[in-house]
This record gives sequence, structure tokens and C-alpha cells, in this order.
Amino acid sequence: MITIKESTGKDLPNIQRLWADGDVMQFVGFPDGLHETDEAMQQWLEQQEAERPAVNHFSIYENGQFCGETGYGVDKEHASAWLDIKLFRHARGRGIATRAITFTMEEAFRNGANTVWVDPDPENAKAIALYKRLGFQLKEMPEHVIALGEDPTTNLYFERGRA
Repeated sequence: MITIKESTGKDLPNIQRLWADGDVMQFVGFPDGLHETDEAMQQWLEQQEAERPAVNHFSIYENGQFCGETGYGVDKEHASAWLDIKLFRHARGRGIATRAITFTMEEAFRNGANTVWVDPDPENAKAIALYKRLGFQLKEMPEHVIALGEDPTTNLYFERGRA
């Protein structure tokens, strides 16, 4: 059974372990993983909690085993939301990402987004295939997304509206 729930302090050690895994983080610029202190993780979670529901982070479990994370952030001015997902290797290729991204899209739409977007690394073929299966379309990266610090020269931009 797959469970997707708002992340809490109890999830921080799992999230910290996920971020430290170079296999998980290679496509987001950290091939050796991202190693955060306990204090930094707590501060990050407090920021997430303060911004809910415009921004939210979820922990993904399968039969009680931590699999990864997903989340969104709504830009109210543009009614647009970024989506993110990261899974440990053991959780890939089994439909967990499809369930998690679908859940996260619904949450973003429920909290003010009319469109959602992702910006995968061009070499992350599995992520690109997932987004295409879920109805995302490759488009030119809009200026408001570039203003967030996203780079159209290193990442692709896929967008999807409400179904």
C-alpha cells in the first residue's frame, strides 16, 4: 500500500538520507548527494510548514518503507506550480512515481494552480517518459520560471493544465 503524507519532523531522517544519496540526487546537480545537518533539515521543514498550503512537501511510503518525496509550490501571481519528486532506486519503475505526481498535481490544483510544471534534466529519460505519460507537454520555459532561477539551457520545461 502506498501512503503519501505531509512531511513532519518524524520524516526528516528519511528525507536527509534520500538527499544524501548520489543516485537520487544526480539529476538535480548533486551527484555525491546533498549532505545537510539536522539543524538545516529542521529549518527547512519549518519553512515548508510556514508556507503551507501554497508550498507543500510529502513523504512517500510503501508498506511502511520510506520510498521518497514529492512536493509543489504555487506561484499565485501566475497560477502556476512547480512539482518535484525523488525516489530511491528500490521504489522506481513500479508505479509509485505516477501515483505520487498525480497526487501532487491534484494538491497543487486544489491550492490555486491552473498549470503545473517540471524541469527535468534532459538526460533523465525515465522522468521525461513519466511526465509525457501524465500529459505534460514540452514547451519553452516562461520568463516567470526563469526568474525563479531555473535554467532553460540546462533543463527542459514540461507543463500541464488541469485535466
